[in-house]
Amino acid sequence: QVQLVESGGGLVQPGGSLRLSCSASGIGFSFRAVGWYRQAPGKQRELVARITPGGTTNYTDSVKGRFTISRDNAKNTAYLQMNSLKSEDTAVYYCNIDKSVVIRSSVAYWGQGTQVTVSS
Repeated sequence: QVQLVESGGGLVQPGGSLRLSCSASGIGFSFRAVGWYRQAPGKQRELVARITPGGTTNYTDSVKGRFTISRDNAKNTAYLQMNSLKSEDTAVYYCNIDKSVVIRSSVAYWGQGTQVTVSS
């Protein structure tokens, strides 16, 4: 049993902001890349943002300039700051803690998902 907890979802109006958190203990968090995925009804799950152990970030085009992924290794926590939210951002957001070759772990972990709803 691994402690992996997502939080921060909710209901906001277009243009609003939310910050999602993903905390994971006991898995060598600092050695793993973290990704935020989302899945909306009628759409495939997509990778929204990713951050490597060294802090390099990647974003899908639709969220560039609006979302920021970050991590605090001392707290074993990753964040997704979402600003200027749009209706099309509505989805269930999932945190993924990737496998790590460095620590020889072939196991990845998924959060339980948190609902983000952007409504007028």
